[in-house]
Amino acid sequence: MNIAYLIALILPIHSSPQSALNVNQNAAQISSTSAEAKEQAWQLHLKMQADSPFKGLQWRAMGPRIQGSRVSCFSKPSGNSPIVYVGVGLGGLWKSANNGTTWTPIFDGQATQSIGDVAVAPSNPNIVWLGTGESLMSGNSTPGAGMYRSTDAGKTWNFLGLRDTHHIGRVIVDPKNADIAYVAAVGHNYTNNTERGLFKTTNGGKTWEHSLKIDDKTGVIDLVMDPKNSRTLYATAWRRERGGTRNLRGKEGGIYKTTNAGKSWTKLGGGFPDNDHVGRIGIDISRSNPKVLYALLDSDTSAEAGLYRTADGGLTWSKVNKDTLKPGWDWCKVRVSPEDENCVYLPGQRTLVSKDSGQTFAQLAGTLVHLLPHGSNILHLDTHAMWIDPENPDHILLGNDGGFHVSWDRGKSWLHHNNIPVAESYALSYDSAKPYNIYVGTQDNAALFGPSNFVLKDGEQDAWKHVFLDPWGGGDAFYTVRDPSNPDFVYFEQQMGEFQRKNMRTGEVRNIKPQVSKDETPLRFNWMSPYVISHHNPTTIYFGANQIFKSTNRGDSWSKVSPDLAVVPDSAGKPQNGTITTISESPLQQGVLYVGNDRGTVNLTIDDGKSWKQVGEGFPRMGVSRVLASAFDPGTSYVSLSGFRNDHTSPYLFRSKDFGVTWTSIVGNLPAEAIYVVIEDPRDKQTLYVGTDLGVYVTSTGGETWHSLCNGLPAIRIFDLFLHPETFELVAGTHGRGVYILDAKSVKRL
Repeated sequence: MNIAYLIALILPIHSSPQSALNVNQNAAQISSTSAEAKEQAWQLHLKMQADSPFKGLQWRAMGPRIQGSRVSCFSKPSGNSPIVYVGVGLGGLWKSANNGTTWTPIFDGQATQSIGDVAVAPSNPNIVWLGTGESLMSGNSTPGAGMYRSTDAGKTWNFLGLRDTHHIGRVIVDPKNADIAYVAAVGHNYTNNTERGLFKTTNGGKTWEHSLKIDDKTGVIDLVMDPKNSRTLYATAWRRERGGTRNLRGKEGGIYKTTNAGKSWTKLGGGFPDNDHVGRIGIDISRSNPKVLYALLDSDTSAEAGLYRTADGGLTWSKVNKDTLKPGWDWCKVRVSPEDENCVYLPGQRTLVSKDSGQTFAQLAGTLVHLLPHGSNILHLDTHAMWIDPENPDHILLGNDGGFHVSWDRGKSWLHHNNIPVAESYALSYDSAKPYNIYVGTQDNAALFGPSNFVLKDGEQDAWKHVFLDPWGGGDAFYTVRDPSNPDFVYFEQQMGEFQRKNMRTGEVRNIKPQVSKDETPLRFNWMSPYVISHHNPTTIYFGANQIFKSTNRGDSWSKVSPDLAVVPDSAGKPQNGTITTISESPLQQGVLYVGNDRGTVNLTIDDGKSWKQVGEGFPRMGVSRVLASAFDPGTSYVSLSGFRNDHTSPYLFRSKDFGVTWTSIVGNLPAEAIYVVIEDPRDKQTLYVGTDLGVYVTSTGGETWHSLCNGLPAIRIFDLFLHPETFELVAGTHGRGVYILDAKSVKRL
């Protein structure tokens, strides 16, 4: 037993004066990062990329693409144009000049890849307006960076401000004047802010008027313009708080109307609910009769949730659906056929259509669930975007969590354009094959694996395959690992700890999720519950819920090896029940495990779970994104934390050399980008890599100075990294653009 190990056993948990200063100062800074600070961070990001000694290294995108990903918006020029713009929720803006046969990313050089809405100016197809920050508003929806405009059909972009809007739900351009645009801004996801509501520009985005401003909790999520009178618009306001109180409804929400191009607004009543139960509202207007509008309301009161219709421009409303509708705040969109005011579509978890003004609904024929031989649906669930050609209602575009779909027969049949590499990756691993395979868990598209030497080429078949697909298309998948001692077995996991083991030879799938008896306190599972296979015994697995479980037989049975490690008091001393987010086992010393949770605390055991102690008590109270036990020294470990759920982007990375007794910040010169993963270079203990909100960075000085490895990589969240120990390829799992590979042989100490 070494000296540092003995010190960790004997001394109480504390920090040295210097490390206490580092940690406690950070804890005081947990507040929403300002728009100005984000702009400064982006400029530093660009400077570090330009000045990096490794700027000659280029990342290679390698998919997967067969699964598609969450599509948030579409736009097409007027007329029978083959051009299509597709906004991928967290994967950037893509353009096709041939109706989807091939695609080009056209927004990669900008400060975000999170897309809210895109709009081609009706009067000029070269002018494209882009609102960033997807409006799904899920727990992992990444903020955008404001408004952008292109005057050359997407070749170049100008930043137009509104950075602090974070999430933009709709952009509408005046049909006759391409310099006039309206922007529906939702605002921050987790904190309150003033730059939300409805904004208008009359000079191409040089300046903005805050046309509809309600309060710092209420933004605008949807917007329509009268097709016969551009001075008349309808906006839907949404009051929401997702921080500690989590309130997604309120009487401040509702439908607002202007008849003077946004100079003044009137909140509409006339039968539309006006109370604390009003949630998200989707709205659309009939092109054939603009007096008719439909509004889809999310409410926690079943008597009020549903579809509302007006036939007098919003003076009076009536709830029309006879079928029960539960739109949910994460969908809540409505579309009206351009030729028939009585034909209404509700794109949502399932896509519904009504031909009787919303009284009764049926599932759109071509979206019915039919299992294909490989186990997937014709269309994925969870639709977030729908576009109906105003000149040809048979032509429909549909975007869901499985990608981009096109119909030319009013939805009877669909073509899936699964040729865009935009997977929302969560976690990575690799196997011992030659070439090695990469395993990736993705958002709502299950777990996939593919060979590391795969090269993306238009028109060629994707080399990636699914580990497992359930009848609904796959679900979210996270840590996916091939058994290091028996390649027949692959472990994979879906949301809320649904842990499974598949025999790839026989196809047998077994659920191995840890359970407790009925008389025990129920377990709490993170959306992405962590597990690790032991470095010291490949049949041993550690799994984290709110407690740590251990299996010595590949998950066939489990034993608890910890108390509850995720109960943390808030500032008032009230216990807050969290979940475990990350586990790391020392590769050098059996029985040493670090465990982090979503409440900002880290626990350590040095005797395989017989006893535990909390380390780093002064860490900021935000989610622990990664713990890492060093492969060079048994007493060294690293902890990264993310302020994502505080709308806070400062980096937090700490190192301990004494089993967590003291900690030192090693963020060095990193820009204000939240850190999600840290790994060591197996060739050099001073060389570390981190994945952040916007890229990858490396240090060869133990964290004193960092260099950018972002060349050829879009500005996108990096959820996972590994460095292959034989090829020295650095592999990044991006949350929105799939997997990238960088030849890192030349990355060494400077």
